[in-house]
Amino acid sequence: MTEKTAARPATRRGPYAKSAQRRAEIVASATAVFAARGYRGGSLREIAKQLDLSLTSVVHHFPSKSELLVAVLENADSASIDSFESDSQGKGVVYAVLRYVRRNLERQEMLRLLALMAAEASAPDHPAHEWFRDRYERVVTAFTTAVRRDQDLGRISNRRHPELIAAALVAMWDGLQLQWLIDPRRDLMAAVSAGLEDLLGAPAVG
Repeated sequence: MTEKTAARPATRRGPYAKSAQRRAEIVASATAVFAARGYRGGSLREIAKQLDLSLTSVVHHFPSKSELLVAVLENADSASIDSFESDSQGKGVVYAVLRYVRRNLERQEMLRLLALMAAEASAPDHPAHEWFRDRYERVVTAFTTAVRRDQDLGRISNRRHPELIAAALVAMWDGLQLQWLIDPRRDLMAAVSAGLEDLLGAPAVG
């Protein structure tokens, strides 16, 4: 009886592990399809075909394309705010931004997907419209907190309202990142560093 009890968890974990792996594979395939064709241009059938699965198998894990899109976006954006908040608390907003930009240099496909989906999601009827609206609200809120903290600690000299600085900082970051995605020959780190120094009034040392 003890042996059966010990063996049972492994038996039960198997299907769950396989299901999680399949979901991860579908999300990875959808990421590539949506990055290449956009949300409206990509299809569940194409995603299924890439994985040599039936459409039914894909729908079993993600009943709708909009649900799959949200999973793709969450995967692309995972842990970014938590990481930024931790870094900015310890060493300031400049350090936190540059550290995150440096990490982004290694995930160009994910950034391209987010940029493409953000443009499409500007339409109010897009399935990801609410997700991106909430994301920008979270990001600006996190940046506002970090800027206010740095102002109080004397890390930056710009004394404008923290929320105005935060919104401008996010816009600068998005714009420079998009330019880099279009032309990777641009030095993204140098451009962001200069922008931070001009906007915050602090040496951009990351």
